Amino acid sequence: MHPKVAPDVIFGQRDEGFQPLVDYDESGNGGKSCLAHWDYRDPRGLLCLVEELLYIEYQKKLVEKVDDARLKFEISTVLAKEGIEVSLVSSTGRSDEVKFAVPLLDLDLKMMVPGCPWKLPQKIHLQAIFPVSSSYLSVPSAPGLKLTSTPDLKSFFSVDGVKLPAWVDGMCMAEYVPTLEEDLKLQVVDASASIGCRRRFIEALAPAFGRPLEADPIFCRKATVLSISGIFTFLVHFVIPLQFPQQQPILTLQSCQHCNSQGIPITSSPNNSYPWSPRWEVTEMVDRIYDYLADECQNFKKLCSDGFPQAK
Repeated sequence: MHPKVAPDVIFGQRDEGFQPLVDYDESGNGGKSCLAHWDYRDPRGLLCLVEELLYIEYQKKLVEKVDDARLKFEISTVLAKEGIEVSLVSSTGRSDEVKFAVPLLDLDLKMMVPGCPWKLPQKIHLQAIFPVSSSYLSVPSAPGLKLTSTPDLKSFFSVDGVKLPAWVDGMCMAEYVPTLEEDLKLQVVDASASIGCRRRFIEALAPAFGRPLEADPIFCRKATVLSISGIFTFLVHFVIPLQFPQQQPILTLQSCQHCNSQGIPITSSPNNSYPWSPRWEVTEMVDRIYDYLADECQNFKKLCSDGFPQAK
């Protein structure tokens, strides 16, 4: 809970014999350890510590000793891939598991987003979980498969919506990963093109609503416009999904004249139940939203006026 202090490192009972920092100190290199010069402002601090511990290499050696023919084959075929990590996981009441973390796409994702603010490389990994079995199975079950990514990448591309290719009986990861990477590359390219679609939608708001007060200039995921109906003034917040235009923007209205009892401006519930077609031109999309809001703002105005006193 104190980020300015170097972290404690605790290993499980299975790793009692793993004491790399003791060996590091006894060799006379203790003063060179990143723990001896901990800098909480360095975003790579924890990564440097993990690399110094050599725990990744230690886990590889543990996995290589596992008595499982299938896993031995997987290890022999995929461990040569740069950046791959493996770990042996033991759980009470169930068989051990081996987890693989396989880096995907040898692409500089930052170069696909002009003006991108990412300071660190963004990565996508395939997590594959294999149960350890000493008995021979003619048709082994498919491993547990899941895509993971660095958190900042979600503003550009969400791995949660990726449909993984089917794992065919008898397949190994050396066969599966190239197919997955081909599919994933196409989807990442589409995600890059989608930024242009969202930008054109935001630009199309100006003729109908006036120039947006705020807009996300990098990923084009959000925009806010000021609208007036008679004497009623309100904001319209647009949240534009990654799957635009297949999925329509979510609209939220916010009154500029009404607050609740806590002094917070009244807002409507998020709404995407208005007419929409991904085949329309962006100008028609905006026109349809404008027409819809012409009626919807009256309902919102009544909600604000009836439910809460007008702010003075």
